Amino acid sequence: MVQGSANLNTEVTEEWLQEYVDGWVKFFKKQTSDGELANYIPILGEADPEALGISIIGKNGTTIKSGNTEEKFTIQSISKVLTFIVACMERGLTYVLDRVDVEPTGEAFNSIMHLEMKQPNKPFNPMVNSGAITVSSMLDGNSSDQKLETLFILMEKMIGHRPEINVEAYESERDTSMKNRAIGYYLLEGDYLESDLSITLETYFKQSAIEITIDDLARIGLVLSNDGFDPVTEEEIIPRSITRLAKALMLTCGMYDASGKFAAYVGVPAKSGVSGGILAVVPPRVRDEELPFLEGCGIGVYGPALDKQGNSIGGIKLLRHVANHWDLSLF
Repeated sequence: MVQGSANLNTEVTEEWLQEYVDGWVKFFKKQTSDGELANYIPILGEADPEALGISIIGKNGTTIKSGNTEEKFTIQSISKVLTFIVACMERGLTYVLDRVDVEPTGEAFNSIMHLEMKQPNKPFNPMVNSGAITVSSMLDGNSSDQKLETLFILMEKMIGHRPEINVEAYESERDTSMKNRAIGYYLLEGDYLESDLSITLETYFKQSAIEITIDDLARIGLVLSNDGFDPVTEEEIIPRSITRLAKALMLTCGMYDASGKFAAYVGVPAKSGVSGGILAVVPPRVRDEELPFLEGCGIGVYGPALDKQGNSIGGIKLLRHVANHWDLSLF
């Protein structure tokens, strides 16, 4: 049985938190066998399906890590949050939202159906592939490297170091992503792309192949939880209006076609990727009890065994348990 939460009157210490998280990770590791690796991207099929790790960083510096914490993995669709933020900072919210909507789809992340059925047929939101490819085309620059430079600068400010692209992962996705190419051609026909199709797709594949750790995700989540302000460096990295919209999109669209269930049962903004990563954002809460991370926190999770929607199967169960026992939900 999963270890439950302690009496809420108990003093919340890092030792107390660590003990509980260690027990929870150990329990949910056993359930990773119910998921499958993302074998349609060959390099992702080489991951350890039993891996599961979590990193939580609070505003006051409290850090709790457990499980497979040292693994490096590619950011995949979590990059969609960051490229959306970059595009809004470069072009302005109005410009971006004229070209990409903010509505959930209820369809798979790589579906093309909503583009064909809705008029005008602009992408439903920047968290599905069609919307993310459109956003990638908006980034400033005449090459994929130029387009991604602002993204790397933003990430370096948020996580404290400049990440790198996993070239093998990039080439693996580039050579096998036929459906994304089909989406790209459809967007090109609809006049939604603002750069050459090959450059746009190269940018999209490269951003997905940026290599990170769960600590990096937790640091990104911490900045987002504070509306774009980094409590460590005491610097506003992202304008508040853009950060809040990004979090709203994460809450309503960030977990593919399981976003509604995640919002209902976990209740925090989150974005997943098919490598098994999950970025979760816990804003400050007002509660009468003494609870962990009342001032907000960022959470990074890694578990490459996925459910049918493409989300980490162990990661979602772990996050749901943590959110329920620590009352992290916004609702």
